[in-house]
Amino acid sequence: MALEIKIPSPGESISEVEMASWFVEDGDLVSKNQELGEIESEKATLPLIAEKSGKIKILVKEGETVKVGQVVASIDTDVEVPDTGSDKAEEQPDAGSEKVQDNSSVTREAEGGKAEPEEKDKKEPDGVGKSTRESGYDAVKATPVARQIMEKEGLSVKDVIDGLRKLTASDVRMVMDRKVPSRDISQSQEAGREEERSKVSQLRKKISQRLVAVKNETAMLTTFNEADMSAIMRIRKQHQDQFIEKYGIKLGFMSFFTKAVTESLKLYPAVNSYLEGDEIITPKYSDVGIAVQTEKGLMVPIIRNAEALTLAELEQQIAELAGKARKARLSIEEMTGGTFTISNGGIYGSMLSTPILNPPQSGILGMHNIIERPVAIDGKVEIRPMMYLALSYDHRVIDGKDSVSFLKSVKTFIEDPSRMLFGDRSSEQFLLGI
Repeated sequence: MALEIKIPSPGESISEVEMASWFVEDGDLVSKNQELGEIESEKATLPLIAEKSGKIKILVKEGETVKVGQVVASIDTDVEVPDTGSDKAEEQPDAGSEKVQDNSSVTREAEGGKAEPEEKDKKEPDGVGKSTRESGYDAVKATPVARQIMEKEGLSVKDVIDGLRKLTASDVRMVMDRKVPSRDISQSQEAGREEERSKVSQLRKKISQRLVAVKNETAMLTTFNEADMSAIMRIRKQHQDQFIEKYGIKLGFMSFFTKAVTESLKLYPAVNSYLEGDEIITPKYSDVGIAVQTEKGLMVPIIRNAEALTLAELEQQIAELAGKARKARLSIEEMTGGTFTISNGGIYGSMLSTPILNPPQSGILGMHNIIERPVAIDGKVEIRPMMYLALSYDHRVIDGKDSVSFLKSVKTFIEDPSRMLFGDRSSEQFLLGI
């Protein structure tokens, strides 16, 4: 029996998608629940999943544009596939997931955005032998069917990786340039004229259109401020172990900034507004988008009703959504909507930037790297970990007073996090009722 693999709908108003990649080849044996490939639309990347085991016949090449509902492959379910436990494997968490999660590039802003050291799992991956370990391929994952074929043919991961392409002289020179500490710059080098071409994906086309539209259709301005990160860094250092023990996840910076944003939006709701025709819509809730850089481009998953979440709940949702984004497994619903966005260029070393709006939103907060700088504290010069903050906003909706006051409020909450409990008042003010 031939089981047809059809293109699913990535969302309303989308009739065509791109066959981004195949994870299997024509004639391969595939298992039930195995990912066969990916399709890419202007909104999201979605996987194609095998509903049953069998032998696959691929009908569409990578890079082709196909219609929603079109048959792109079929599975001959009469072909028996050896039981490799793939059904159970698909239901297990990703091999890289641990009890303690780290929001990776979303929350590695500490000390200028450098990653905190992690302990590697010393357990050997399935199907990877001694020769693979010695060759440095222990991080390579393989599907159950791939492992079965490798074992049958007596191939290691190294054999497969090495057979994928030929090394060129340029590859060798690039490695040599990295490893050689000192090099005579006067030494002549072979000049190359190579070029690489790649097709613009549907997603990147849509991103390009939206970015150009923002510049042309909004009155975007940016205001700046800076925040002393000492208080948050102290809290993280003092309570990190207890936080991990209770919630199984590291306490990062993004949850503090998300909380500071939601509290500031309560004080300055205009920053949470957007234009719709002749009306200004001001939601009473805060759906905060967290920008995540992925191989496919910038994704912005949404945390719904972020104003009602605790720091721990925010950290957990940020980790979950960021993980889905990097695996290209975000649903349309998880990227739709949003009333405000936070973008963190600091993890890449950005000192200052003007983040671009995510329409139809009217505001976006830009975080940057943390740098120790001399600042004046009570008439004395001290070295403090400082971060520049930027708020880009649509001046058609938000006045200068609200934008500047909003960013100053975010700064206040970051520098004195206890105020988040008392609505922009210090604990003493709250106690005294003033």
